[in-house]
Amino acid sequence: MSPELRNKIIEVCDKKLSQKGSNVGLSFYAFFSNKNENPVLLFEAATWWIKTNQLDHFEKALKIKVLIEKEMAN
Repeated sequence: MSPELRNKIIEVCDKKLSQKGSNVGLSFYAFFSNKNENPVLLFEAATWWIKTNQLDHFEKALKIKVLIEKEMAN
């Protein structure tokens, strides 16, 4: 996963967690604005979310953050 996407995911998860608490859920679309301004990054996120991790459409932000942090540690 690219550092740009990793950083974006962590930033969005942190923001959502601070706003709505540890039970907040999100989809990979939460990392992008409504415009398809970066299709390569969107496809990378979708591939990581759906193909690599086989996640449901909505997942807990905390779970996503932990997955990313584990990947960063390896």
